[in-house]
Amino acid sequence: MVQGTSTTGAILIMKLYISLSIALVILILDLVTKRWVESELFYGQQIPVTDFFNLILTYNSGAAFSFLSNESGWQRWFLSSIAAGASIFIIYLLHKHANNKLFCISLSLVLGGALGNLWDRITLGHVVDFLDFYIGSYHWPAFNVADSAIVIGAALLIIDSFRQPNEN
Repeated sequence: MVQGTSTTGAILIMKLYISLSIALVILILDLVTKRWVESELFYGQQIPVTDFFNLILTYNSGAAFSFLSNESGWQRWFLSSIAAGASIFIIYLLHKHANNKLFCISLSLVLGGALGNLWDRITLGHVVDFLDFYIGSYHWPAFNVADSAIVIGAALLIIDSFRQPNEN
């Protein structure tokens, strides 16, 4: 019985490490792509890639869709606090629900994205965005790898919420 309990605990720890590794890969990919764009483009520069996509270097001192970006600077620490608190809570959830594979993958993507944007916000005072999709003259707000991971993770969380408990 003791052997089975320690084996189960080791498996749960291994699953947590896998989840944290996924988040780390997202974090590294996000930071590397942002630094690459900053080294190749100057602020505001657009490089057309396709008829619907540009690379552009822009900064967002606010939240999603530049919400709060015109504030005096308090939003930097407010949004950083939210991201840090959410990251800690996500790690707790990853540990608690380590056997729910889709849930943990979803949270890992959100965690990696949150940490990528948190790093920018703390070290730079803004988030680096560079992916610009558009149709005609209508542009979606520029975003980055971290934002993409957060959106994909959130979509997977919604899908997971519709699954039956025994589908884990």
